[in-house]
Amino acid sequence: MAKKADLLTQAKDLGLKLTEKNTIAEIEAAISGATTPEVSVTEAAPAEKPVAKAGKRSEKSIKEAAEKAEKEARKEAGDTSATDPEAEAAKKKGPRPVTRPVIERRGKSYRKLAEQVEKDKVYSLTEALELAVKTNPTKFDASVEVHVRLGVDPRQADQNIRATVSLPNGTGKTVRVAVFAPESDHAAAKKAGADVIGDEAFIKQLDKEVIDFDILVATPQYMPKLGKYARLLGPRGLMPNPKSGTVATDVAKAVSEAKAGKVEYRVDKQAIVHLAVGKVSFGANKLEENARSFFDSLQSQKPSSIKGSYVKSTSISTTMGPGIKVENVVS
Repeated sequence: MAKKADLLTQAKDLGLKLTEKNTIAEIEAAISGATTPEVSVTEAAPAEKPVAKAGKRSEKSIKEAAEKAEKEARKEAGDTSATDPEAEAAKKKGPRPVTRPVIERRGKSYRKLAEQVEKDKVYSLTEALELAVKTNPTKFDASVEVHVRLGVDPRQADQNIRATVSLPNGTGKTVRVAVFAPESDHAAAKKAGADVIGDEAFIKQLDKEVIDFDILVATPQYMPKLGKYARLLGPRGLMPNPKSGTVATDVAKAVSEAKAGKVEYRVDKQAIVHLAVGKVSFGANKLEENARSFFDSLQSQKPSSIKGSYVKSTSISTTMGPGIKVENVVS
């Protein structure tokens, strides 16, 4: 009882209202609660939230949220890089290097010759060809090319321009012609100047993927035999086609035309026709004859369904020379 009396005295000093009816355990608990200091919410250390493997509480999400908050703060402060990705990239990489104009990146000989071509002037065909011959920057006998931008839609079947033209003065290239035809046509093909003539032997050559020709002429009855080689010949532009005159019953005539300078042209996906009409060594007169034959052929291929202008622009250049604007010869 002495212990209980001492505890009651201690409780009274602490201002606790306890009586004899309270047990020793109750008195000790009350004294303990009165003597232990209370910890405020602000003083208590905040419990760290556990980092999850995925979701909003993952390390990656927390980092992205912090970066977003930082970007918003920069945006409010007036930093444009916070909203402009290009400005932010430029800030990281530094100032962009100054890009020189295309003409300054050309060789000295090209730049010197290009000075002869007036940039905004549209030349006549005769003037353009004479100038093209003078502005050839290469030491080899370069080709003279004609580039015509058409107002057609190549996706439309009737506007997908594809034809052949016989150039009066040839192309200046040595053309190797191969003939795939029955044995009865071999003699006539050889007389016409064919370089490769064959039947079954020619098929064995294709099996080995040996291609030593530039143009392949075949007869209609032999075309099915070339079907299995479409992937070999097609991408190289060597698959015979009736439109190009390489599928013919008169093999000798087809070979003669190919040797004489018959060439195929077609519009590309950008609605442009490109064709080499000869070599620089031809001279302006022969080049003009070839070019006019091409323009006449192109005029004959004008689709009836076309709306607007057929030819939008024409230019002439040598293989590595400057481009020369030409007035439209084809209406």
